[in-house]
Amino acid sequence: MAPTHVLRCCQRGLAWIPVIFIALVVCWSYYAYVVELCIFTIPSIGEQSKYLVVYLIFFHLFFIMFVWSYWKTIFSQPANPSKEFCLPKAEKERYEKEERPESQQEILWRAATSLPLYTRTGAGAIRYCDRCQVIKPDRCHHCSACDMCVLKMDHHCPWVNNCVGFSNYKFFILFLAYSLVYCLFIAATVLQYFIKFWTLCRRKSAEHCPKNELPDTHAKFHVLFLFFVAAMFCISILSLFSYHLWLVGKNRSTIEAFRAPVFRTGSDKNGFSLGFRKNIAQVFGDQKKYWLLPVFTSQGDGLTFPTRLVNADVEQAAVTLQPEPNER
Repeated sequence: MAPTHVLRCCQRGLAWIPVIFIALVVCWSYYAYVVELCIFTIPSIGEQSKYLVVYLIFFHLFFIMFVWSYWKTIFSQPANPSKEFCLPKAEKERYEKEERPESQQEILWRAATSLPLYTRTGAGAIRYCDRCQVIKPDRCHHCSACDMCVLKMDHHCPWVNNCVGFSNYKFFILFLAYSLVYCLFIAATVLQYFIKFWTLCRRKSAEHCPKNELPDTHAKFHVLFLFFVAAMFCISILSLFSYHLWLVGKNRSTIEAFRAPVFRTGSDKNGFSLGFRKNIAQVFGDQKKYWLLPVFTSQGDGLTFPTRLVNADVEQAAVTLQPEPNER
């Protein structure tokens, strides 16, 4: 038991390395931009100092929103199935004693009759997690990294050391958005100084350099490397952000994009799609004033979701095709 516990602790510690790496890069980018660029480099060129206030205001705005959304993505606890999806004690004991899959499924079917379940396994069986010992709600999946079932699971992200799902998917989207804006702003504002550092004035003092030329100081490394890092992250984040925007517009998770959910009428990749506007509201909520803020505004409880059935299911239609209370 002791070696297993130590190994588990080591794994948990190592899982924070990507987060620590991102945190260090962000801290360094703050120092490089504010101190090395805005305090040391820009004042050395007289006519450029008028941009300092504008640069600093927008930089800190994007920086705060980026850190806020990143923090919320990391430390939002993944939502788990409620107690109603757990088998009663007597049924659980019967399930564990049964050796035949058919008999186990009969137990699950009886327990699931009172639950709002509309998705099945590929074979049409009730989705059950033996590890967590719960009947899986729709769009719920077991995360092996977190060792728990996560509501509306999208994926496990090592860069946040957390499972991205119902409780923090909006925060994850905003984290990608603000990190992209943050990197784009840095790359755009640093570009002119990046170019100037390629044609450096070789004199050690700024006073002896011609007007509009930068002296060869310790800021050179920070400014040059800052542009390269910002540009590199822009390219990588842009593709990921674009992909997740497409998923939001389709109301799919990453898992559902690769494996279509199976309903009573069969698999349907668009089963949860309600139309573009309503799909956006499912993640960001109805009030647009909160869309850009990393506060939880997603619709629903993560246990049940409205569906759009291509082939109408008589049992399901009465539940899923009713308008929501706030729709008129």
